[in-house]
Amino acid sequence: MALPALDSPKWHSAAGAFRLGLRAVATTVLTAVLFATYLGIGALAHDTHFSLGWVLASTLFVWAGPAQIILISTLGSGATVAQAAIAVTVSAIRLFPMVVAVLPMMRTPTTRQRQLILPAHFIAVTLWVECFRLFPQVPREARIAFTLGLGCGLVSICLIANVVGFMLAANLPQLFGAAILLLTPLAFLLSTARNCRELADIVALGLGLALFPLVSLLHTGVDILISGVTAGTIAYGVHRWRHRR
Repeated sequence: MALPALDSPKWHSAAGAFRLGLRAVATTVLTAVLFATYLGIGALAHDTHFSLGWVLASTLFVWAGPAQIILISTLGSGATVAQAAIAVTVSAIRLFPMVVAVLPMMRTPTTRQRQLILPAHFIAVTLWVECFRLFPQVPREARIAFTLGLGCGLVSICLIANVVGFMLAANLPQLFGAAILLLTPLAFLLSTARNCRELADIVALGLGLALFPLVSLLHTGVDILISGVTAGTIAYGVHRWRHRR
């Protein structure tokens, strides 16, 4: 589905932009990936003896697949609530740069801070990728309503997947559960590569992929963090150098 032109009357109302955001859920392959991932999370919650209501609440309020897996795994292994909260918080720090990158793209001179609270909650990797893909086709004044529609649509898909995965948990092989969880990082990697437009984006992604096998030989336990920060810093330096020439 192609979005309407920037001057289309469909963007003139918040309700219209919200509906277009809902419809945009069907335009991305990440919707299918999220559905498969949250099937696995629903099954994981069932196998670790959490209730269906509990896993649905975690999807609504945490809304980050890796963080939910950490939460379920740590609590299911006997960790305290404080320990689980610390682990989830550390995991969520990775989303902060995404929020900082996306929110300025939807603000206008008349936007109030409270209008950005719910859009900020919806910003996870999927929404971050899709905002960079779709926002050029969305008028700035309609982007908050559009994001709310897109976010509500994606969360609804995940809630349905939670229910299906929870109910089918007894029949899902462990290998299948592990495989569908692997779909998430692979899909995000391919989507990020597709959205690379600047040289700095290409350098950051390519260098990060190249550095990770080397950094993993150090057995630091934070291999992804080290390779990502190093590649991102070098890419930023390349970007600054090109613009100073």
